[in-house]
Amino acid sequence: MKVKRLIKAIVLLLPLSVAAQTQLDWQAGVTVNAGGDSPLAPYYIASNRGGTVTQQYSTLLNAGISHRMDTTRRLSWGAGVELWGGWASNATYGFLTPPGGASAVMTENHPARAWVQQAWLEGKYRGVFLTLGAKHTGSPLLNDALSSGDLTHSPNARPMFGASAGFVNFQSVPYTHDWLQIRGEVGFFKPTDNKWLENHYNYYNHFLTTGWWLNYKNLYLRSNPNKPFVVTFGLQAACQFGGTTATYMNGVEIERIEQKADAEAFFKALIPGSGGSREGDKAFVEGNHLGSWDLMLEYNLHNGSKIKGYYQSPWEDGSSLGKRNGFDGLWGLEYESGRQSWLTGAVLEYIDMTNQSGPIHWAPADHEGTALTTEATGMDDYYNNYAYNGYHNRGMSIGSPMLRSPLYNLDGHLRFDQNVMRGVHVAFKGYIAPEWHYRLMGSWCKSWGSMPQPITPAVTSTSAMIEATYSPRNVSGLQCTAQLAFDHGDLYGNNVGALISVTYHGNLTIGK
Repeated sequence: MKVKRLIKAIVLLLPLSVAAQTQLDWQAGVTVNAGGDSPLAPYYIASNRGGTVTQQYSTLLNAGISHRMDTTRRLSWGAGVELWGGWASNATYGFLTPPGGASAVMTENHPARAWVQQAWLEGKYRGVFLTLGAKHTGSPLLNDALSSGDLTHSPNARPMFGASAGFVNFQSVPYTHDWLQIRGEVGFFKPTDNKWLENHYNYYNHFLTTGWWLNYKNLYLRSNPNKPFVVTFGLQAACQFGGTTATYMNGVEIERIEQKADAEAFFKALIPGSGGSREGDKAFVEGNHLGSWDLMLEYNLHNGSKIKGYYQSPWEDGSSLGKRNGFDGLWGLEYESGRQSWLTGAVLEYIDMTNQSGPIHWAPADHEGTALTTEATGMDDYYNNYAYNGYHNRGMSIGSPMLRSPLYNLDGHLRFDQNVMRGVHVAFKGYIAPEWHYRLMGSWCKSWGSMPQPITPAVTSTSAMIEATYSPRNVSGLQCTAQLAFDHGDLYGNNVGALISVTYHGNLTIGK
């Protein structure tokens, strides 16, 4: 009933908003980047920017307009659209020498010349919201400007079109006098990357799954945020389901399975249950379920600054959900100064994905007629699944980009093949002058391939990026940004790149 009431309220507000004064924010900009020998942009230029800049060279224009939802009012609405377009260079994917001695399978690909990055309509009633369309949201817990990326829901990939509903920020639980607050949301989304997958797949490795759906949900509990010490604990969960899986051998399709996307499948994505078209789904749960347990400890200092410590523990099935994956996870420290200074924020993170509940997975239900009854539920193979190409949208990880995204697999292998890894990430930001803002990021990581396909020796990568942003006081709304980044090592290759963007933000009022 509440959802129906909220939809009705949004519809009623739209004509009223035209008659009343409505504040609109708009922006327009241009982004130009150029790189070295690699056909793709360096790690820090491509990561955590919604999948907008990925190629070695590009010249892109963007424009958008939006109306912000007023969260202080009982009833409010918001809407917006953001468009991108321009030119980007090609990257070649495929095998020069495919298995079996077949002829070369190579394709040259580039991003679309124009696309809709965001388009959404949303509304709220009291503490509940509903959003329809595609909208950037990012991590519900971490600092997207400084973190390496949320393990479950980062701003690394393009947003998907769908619908989501939940609480507006944190809401106080009745009768707890603000000592306990709750936040949560749930949504269903549909990626539009079928053509991307078909164009980048080599038709020799494993399979190709298109037309799938994504369910995402989170739930957090927080102690009183007005006290010096604040504790936040919760869970994120995502599920890929539906779609069509086509398996190929030597470039020839040998099997095609239609995954269910009916009402029952939507329910089992929301609340896991057995079913589906595959034997594994019938014996265990339907779809590719993954997520993270999240914990944040925050201390508010008297001078307005904050110190945060946080931990995200990934899970892919019951073993890691029950924390049988050891030290695996994202461990982080964050500092916020609370004022404009030479150091306004800093983040130090350590990520470890080497346990994965052990290297062996044996479940008797997978092997009909076996006399073995014991189980070894390991080999979590983070972000991968036996029926889906991986937890990514257009090649960019929906979770942390620290696990190298399939976009960088120039052999056309559409899976996370470097997910047994550990690394360190550090980032700083601040002001060197009132009109000049900087951001500095660096990381080192080491990868042993994946549990099903380990590699030796391990490969490493060192990446860094420095960014300077100029916001002149005498031209309000103008922002000029320059980035210089590099990669060094075998994971991303030796690559260097630069990016320059100029954006202008403005506002206007329509109605009376």
